[in-house]
Amino acid sequence: MNELRGNKRGKGRRIAVVAGRYHGDVTQKLVEGALAGLDEHGVAADDVTVVWVPGAFEIPLVARKLATSSRFDAIVCLGVVVRGETAHFELVSNEAARGIADVARETGVPCIFEVLATEQLDQAEARAGGIHGNKGWEAAEAALEMVSVCSSLADVR
Repeated sequence: MNELRGNKRGKGRRIAVVAGRYHGDVTQKLVEGALAGLDEHGVAADDVTVVWVPGAFEIPLVARKLATSSRFDAIVCLGVVVRGETAHFELVSNEAARGIADVARETGVPCIFEVLATEQLDQAEARAGGIHGNKGWEAAEAALEMVSVCSSLADVR
């Protein structure tokens, strides 16, 4: 039996972070968490690029451009969508999720989806450095682990 597990070593890894500006105070905290996580795991600051886009809906397009540039080992996608009174919440959150997943599947570059889709803003705040930790940090770790797993797949017989 072969078993593969990724590691979170970041030395030499090139990571892009795409972040939606909508609910920017919360997204900024997610970005800070991701950057701290990458730094903690050895990713050099010069090997990280942060791209800000208007909102979660715009993340997939930029993630695709970054993934196809051959400059990045993984893309961390961060944003916040809070339910309102219309169907806009479902449209934006569903399309962001589908678009980010499509980028990963079509390019082979790990794209980590951490667009918080919450009922209320305080729930997003709790996941951006609050009582539920920082999902940006977790996304950074997931990105590093996926790069490691995908790199290991070339050695599987």
